[in-house]
Amino acid sequence: MMLTEINFDGIIGPSHNYAGLSRGNIASASNAGDVSQPRAAALQGIDKMRHNLALGLPQGFFMPLDRPDVPWLASLGTTLDDAEGHLRAQAWSASSMWAANAATVSPAPDSGDGKCHLTVANLVTMPHRSHEWPGTLAQLRLAFADPAFAVHAPIPAPFGDEGAANHMRLCSGHDGQGVEIFVYGVGGGRFPARQHLDASKAIARHHRLDPARTLFIRQSDTAIQGGAFHNDVVAVANEHVLFTHETAFEDREAAHAEIRTAFPAVEIVEVPASAVTLPDAIKSYLFNAQLVSLPDGGGMGLVLPTEAQATPAVWNWLEAHVAGNGPIRRLLPVNVRQSMANGGGPACLRLRVVADPATVDPRFIADDAKLDRIAEVVATHWPEAIAPGDLASATLASDVRRARAALLEALDLSELT
Repeated sequence: MMLTEINFDGIIGPSHNYAGLSRGNIASASNAGDVSQPRAAALQGIDKMRHNLALGLPQGFFMPLDRPDVPWLASLGTTLDDAEGHLRAQAWSASSMWAANAATVSPAPDSGDGKCHLTVANLVTMPHRSHEWPGTLAQLRLAFADPAFAVHAPIPAPFGDEGAANHMRLCSGHDGQGVEIFVYGVGGGRFPARQHLDASKAIARHHRLDPARTLFIRQSDTAIQGGAFHNDVVAVANEHVLFTHETAFEDREAAHAEIRTAFPAVEIVEVPASAVTLPDAIKSYLFNAQLVSLPDGGGMGLVLPTEAQATPAVWNWLEAHVAGNGPIRRLLPVNVRQSMANGGGPACLRLRVVADPATVDPRFIADDAKLDRIAEVVATHWPEAIAPGDLASATLASDVRRARAALLEALDLSELT
């Protein structure tokens, strides 16, 4: 079995809009009410997948969910026509595009039974995301139906779980045994802590992780209240490298010490707040980047949003790091501005799964021809623009459903209808 890291990106759905539903997400709130561009958004996401394929990185994808979610509104005793504005917007949300919140993944070398475990995230903290998990679970069970995987139902409410965005893994190589780090928050400020410690511990138990190689570290209140609603806005790990902002963890020194004890080979690359402020780190999504191992001994690359280039303190730090022969050898900017405006960078758009590609349903694995097919459907069927008032349109709702159906048909995934 050849284990490798596959990044599964969420295809940005035809209902992509700016309703500002994500409390604690500064970009989402600041762009609320703007006109979105679903077609451009999806094509940007496809271009990012093409970019990563060209780097030699395995790439997969997930389908957008069925939106607007009429059955969810029915469970609230209302309809698309009659729903209050905030409920209607929550039914339309295309937030499943951020696949980092789809599930938490523990590769086979870390689990007690030698399977790759995935637990679908419940996303209970945010109403617009709380109804994603049934559709996501159906996809995970289809894509990872092979006996090499174990796919788990969500952790029950009220224990909030937001998936891989609050989970990191350190290892000498993706196919080796690793140390898994669950980052949780504690509530109490104006913005909610979305990842609960009890949820993280439950996932670790379900995934049969070795307690000696499993860490639970508290995200700093400073980061959460500053707009780092997930850990992946202030820290990202890849193989032996932890790339982190100085303010990421509540007890920085204790966290670093615990990580070094569990994984002595770790290389902690810390960006000091004196060089890059927390607001600049969040605005640029410096850490919400894909830190990837490039093939053929190319070292590590950082796939980061073009906004990082436009933030002088961030770009200056990155260029100095590369010039100083640090572990990040290449800076690889991509344009995902439509996603960024709703509060999600390159890392939000992908779920990392270490697996043998031969064990994954091939319909979910990308190649250039398949991305061409997806782009053709998007260019033909995705709405060009959605304004807030459009969410009351029955015609738009029908158009969006037809668009998704066309994509499922093009990829032979009609069982997800």
